[in-house]
Amino acid sequence: MDGRVRIAVMGASGYTGADLVRLALGHPGIEIAALGANARAGACMGEIWPHFAAHPGLPLLEPVEAMDLDGVDVVFGCLPHAAGAARLGRLSGPRVIDLSADFRLKDAAVFAQWYGVSHPAPGLLPAAVYGLTEHARAALGGARLVACPGCYPTAALLALLPLAEAGAIAPEGITINALSGVSGAGRGLKEANLFCEAGESASAYGLGRHRHMPEIEQELGRAFGRAVTVGFTPHLVPMSRGELLTITVTLAGAGVAEARQILHDRYAEEPFVHLLPEGRAPSTAMVRGSNHCVLGLFADRVPGRALVVAAIDNLVKGSAGQAIQNLNAMMDWPETLGLGAPALFP
Repeated sequence: MDGRVRIAVMGASGYTGADLVRLALGHPGIEIAALGANARAGACMGEIWPHFAAHPGLPLLEPVEAMDLDGVDVVFGCLPHAAGAARLGRLSGPRVIDLSADFRLKDAAVFAQWYGVSHPAPGLLPAAVYGLTEHARAALGGARLVACPGCYPTAALLALLPLAEAGAIAPEGITINALSGVSGAGRGLKEANLFCEAGESASAYGLGRHRHMPEIEQELGRAFGRAVTVGFTPHLVPMSRGELLTITVTLAGAGVAEARQILHDRYAEEPFVHLLPEGRAPSTAMVRGSNHCVLGLFADRVPGRALVVAAIDNLVKGSAGQAIQNLNAMMDWPETLGLGAPALFP
């Protein structure tokens, strides 16, 4: 492909950054120009990631603040929240696709409330495009700053937005029960993520106050045209990657069959979002390692309620893959470019 885009990745030593590099290596339109990681500066990717041993030509990791971005077209931010916003905010040349939480919330006060720090660059929030690709295409072409959604919001919003926009579900009583693999907590050393702690165990966390709650509520509020409060309980399960969400909704103005038809019609032409045949439930095995999302919708035994189920790979469709999909949309490339690999199984 002529005219390849030169990219830089800030935070290439974390799971999200590493998966972004993995996908970029297979993308014909991308040239990896610079990689940043403060704690592992000076190392090569093959030293800290075994699967990059066969790619010795990747740039050495360098301190984020010292990264040479001359000639870089797009910077991917894969740093923890508040760690990259100030640096990204100073960039005047490259376009930015940020995978942290820094630009997802439109209200700096809400960010401070949920993340415990003042926003480093509040002036950039109005211009940031919320990059849920299937629902953001119209704004991506001219975007200078794209905020990739969190992994849980990606699955939840793909499942719920079409139903909310069509008035098929009520804004009250939405309850999301979510399961995630351990990679969702990042690569940092945490006792709860050790094999002996997480293996053979499932545990709830972030009870009543997970940081993805305001993000889901913000976007659902736009769809409903009013403030929304959701129930959201995430669980850690002993697998490396993958997310499964089971969402209870109250139907409004539509039955289960009509709600299924709304999801079918909305995603029938989408390359990465698929409504499964009636009666078949999504599983993480269907999407592992891929940029796909699978959905199912079922009648609940409680009259007037339905269950919407969604499965994604948290590191791909919930993070790095969606970022590449956003890049493709920004560049007016086919959105499937570099993302055509099917799920890994077994």
